[in-house]
Amino acid sequence: MNLTIENILLVGSLLLFVSIIVGKTSYKFGVPTLLLFLAIGMLAGSDGIGGIHFDNPKVAQFIGIVSLNFILFSGGLDTNWNAVKPILKEGIALSTLGVLFTALSLGTFVWLVTDFTIYESMLLGSIVSSTDAAAVFSILRSKSLALKTNLRPTLELESGSNDPMAYVLTIAFLTLVVHQDQSFASIIPLFFQQMILGAIAGFGFGRLSKIIINRIKLDFEGLYPVLVIALMFITFATTDFVGGNGFLAIYICAVYLGNQELIHKKTILKMYDGLAWLMQIVLFLTLGLLVYPSEVFPYMGIGLLISVFLILVARPIGVFLSLIFFKMRLRRRFYISWVGLRGAVPIVFATYPLLAGIDKAHMIFNIVFFISVTSVLIQGTTLSVVAKWLHVALPEKAKPISEIDKLIIDLPKSSLQEFEISPDSKAVNKRIVDLNFPHSAFIIMIKRNEVYLRPGGSTIIEAQDLLMVLADKQEDFSSVAACLDNRITTLKV
Repeated sequence: MNLTIENILLVGSLLLFVSIIVGKTSYKFGVPTLLLFLAIGMLAGSDGIGGIHFDNPKVAQFIGIVSLNFILFSGGLDTNWNAVKPILKEGIALSTLGVLFTALSLGTFVWLVTDFTIYESMLLGSIVSSTDAAAVFSILRSKSLALKTNLRPTLELESGSNDPMAYVLTIAFLTLVVHQDQSFASIIPLFFQQMILGAIAGFGFGRLSKIIINRIKLDFEGLYPVLVIALMFITFATTDFVGGNGFLAIYICAVYLGNQELIHKKTILKMYDGLAWLMQIVLFLTLGLLVYPSEVFPYMGIGLLISVFLILVARPIGVFLSLIFFKMRLRRRFYISWVGLRGAVPIVFATYPLLAGIDKAHMIFNIVFFISVTSVLIQGTTLSVVAKWLHVALPEKAKPISEIDKLIIDLPKSSLQEFEISPDSKAVNKRIVDLNFPHSAFIIMIKRNEVYLRPGGSTIIEAQDLLMVLADKQEDFSSVAACLDNRITTLKV
């Protein structure tokens, strides 16, 4: 069946509905949800029962890039800087050196066991060198896996920040495959240009986006998430236009924004959580439609060999070499090695050789697809088992609740106090969003001139205001007092 304007909405909505329903029950059988989305796309394709003909790598690549924007941005918004800061160096090492060592070791193996040239082999190694943010974020969070110390932030930081490195390596080695007269040294300036410009642009657009979000006055709360979407695409497109890495820029921008006080931040976070899931489903369904199982089967043997080497050898080499100068227990290194999930990102990157028209493009695409499926199937289904086996898992009841979780799920507060704003208080004439209010407390009501007001982030505090503040515990009110620089009137609850 060919997709037309008349039936694309019906077919798309039906596939989306089936994916959600199937995904709801998939974990009862230990099958990662993302793999189900991919399988549904394949079943709906030309080789499946749906008979939908979709053979357009350019459209698939566009959908993939848009989806990755949302997935990486959502992951960045959820990244708690206080949790990431202690393991920042380890995360950067894994997302740069770890990806490089994985690509080089796997590329060397592919060169030895296939008839690929050295550059074609390195291209394949680069495409599958990064862990997939969509797979890691969704599987770790769906399983509610509680891990010891800073292991989980390390894994999420790595998966969210290592796609840019894999992208640069993919583009670099693809350039060498297409232009074989160029030397390896010629791609080094490209690498530094992409990473440096991407980092600078990400931080710059993050600061600019915060100012725009908090200063602009929109009439409707629902417009703020739309504004953030516009800022996200502006960040990506502008960075890419000037020669930087757009994926790195939007991730850094999102991490910065996620750790700042923003107007209607809760609304923005909730919407991006839903959009990230939508984009994951759309991305995997699209890639499932693009793949022809009949073309994958001939490469299952070599694909399985390469996949096993990647899981058991190349990924551990990348992890252990990149973390060699850091103090870390051996079992933690092994677990980081095991959470080297490959998902949709390598398949998206594999469309670049297809569009470039190189000789072995279809072979590379099908091998990469098989590697991604086996990685999610083998590693994704065993994360909990391996965590318990290596003694890096915490009991579910001991799992700490992140600051983002507290903000989104509205945990009930146990203490209530009133704060009367004196004329000399430093909070006078300031908006609530600019007060740096502690995350463990929030203002539920303001009494002003015998009138009760419902506050928002843009509400300006005035002298003689009476703020009614809810907090997690009594001790949190000392932080509120310091923030307001004011006297406290206790109110019994």
